[in-house]
Amino acid sequence: MRVVAKFGGTSLGSGDRVERAADSIAAAVEEGHEIAVVASAMGSTTDDLLDEITFEVGDKDRAQIVSMGERTSVRMLKAALSARGVNAVFLEPGVGDWPVITNEVGEVDVEATRERAAELAAQMDGVVPVITGFLAQTIDGEVTTLGRGGSDTTAVMLGKYMDADEVVIVTDVEGVMTGDPHVVEGARNVARITVDELRNLSFRGAEVIAPSALVYKDEDLDVRVVHYQHGDLLGGGTRIEGSFENLIDMREDELSCITVAGRAIRNRPGILADLSEALREEGINIDAVASGMDSVTFYVDTDAAERAEAALHDEVVVGDGSLSSVSTEGGYAVIRVMGGELPNRPGVVSDIVGPIAEAGITVQDIITSATSVAIFVAWDDREEVLRIVQDEF
Repeated sequence: MRVVAKFGGTSLGSGDRVERAADSIAAAVEEGHEIAVVASAMGSTTDDLLDEITFEVGDKDRAQIVSMGERTSVRMLKAALSARGVNAVFLEPGVGDWPVITNEVGEVDVEATRERAAELAAQMDGVVPVITGFLAQTIDGEVTTLGRGGSDTTAVMLGKYMDADEVVIVTDVEGVMTGDPHVVEGARNVARITVDELRNLSFRGAEVIAPSALVYKDEDLDVRVVHYQHGDLLGGGTRIEGSFENLIDMREDELSCITVAGRAIRNRPGILADLSEALREEGINIDAVASGMDSVTFYVDTDAAERAEAALHDEVVVGDGSLSSVSTEGGYAVIRVMGGELPNRPGVVSDIVGPIAEAGITVQDIITSATSVAIFVAWDDREEVLRIVQDEF
């Protein structure tokens, strides 16, 4: 197999860990696999360097300074591999074979990077390239960076453009866990997870793999996350499945919104659970929930609206008086926008709502998450809104 293995800062955080990384790479090479390595800065080197910049510095100088961590890592790892008889070379911005090309602000030049990555892959017969993660360069040779989590991005990007069979992210966690093992007792490893699931978790604090890296994950590229202590690049950990593509979806069925008002919405623990349980007992599925300071709105199928209103009204009547009333309105449609680049697109809500407003259409509600935007409009406006959103995305 051709494998791109990325070693995070913790997995290279000491001489012993560099030795362990070199052992795992050498073992994979011995088995006949082609291995390209992406190395992060050792430990917290990058953060330490940034902390020491207490003076005014331009972007070019800053990039040069923070690049020193990765430049040191690739030299350490290359030397450890050479000591094991592995023919390894280190690559960093400025060398002729450097593959990752961006413009001045760090946006990847896809065509140039794809071409250079393919050239690098063609030279891997019997050679292990050890590549600085996080760093890039412009066509003119100026050092740039790929932003936080850039080493993950480097690895998955190169895996895609080098036609690798697999990308292995070597880190200090047992793949993806059911919860933070430092917080949740009994957290265990998840054997498989989809790109969609992981992207949502990553944008909400799960520090497994940088969300920006998953943009480059496609169906043909396997990605796994493994713990550095296992010493095996080719087994275990969590497999990330699927690809994250732009998707625009319009729900086929009409929705109604049922709004419950009252001061309990903001000051009664468990109020959302109580209201949701009332709908569950009636077998009513909730499409979406929008909450305000003193109200909460449930979007449900219009066919179920009367039953939903009755169930929620019972919660108002039998409660402690902290809920005041329930109202229902039908005739809604929802269009959802989901996509790999959506979370990284500044002003994305404005990009959606602006053209709809220009068309004279009122957005009744908008609900956002880390990786999606749901737009609620009048049922009769749904086709026009769908067209506008498709034109934009």
